[in-house]
Amino acid sequence: MGLLFTTIAGLVVWIVLWSIGVKPFDAFMITVTMITIAATARLVAPALSAHRGENEPETRWDPR
Repeated sequence: MGLLFTTIAGLVVWIVLWSIGVKPFDAFMITVTMITIAATARLVAPALSAHRGENEPETRWDPR
């Protein structure tokens, strides 16, 4: 869902910058950069949380 919101925000930024006189390609490159950063964060986030031990199952042995 965050990637969708980033894409929408990037396109809004693109249109606003284009309307105030920035060249369309330059404004679009800002949008592409925003989407690339969001996609990278989405791909890296599970690896970072796995190293902190947040998603590890309970491994303590409990005799009954």
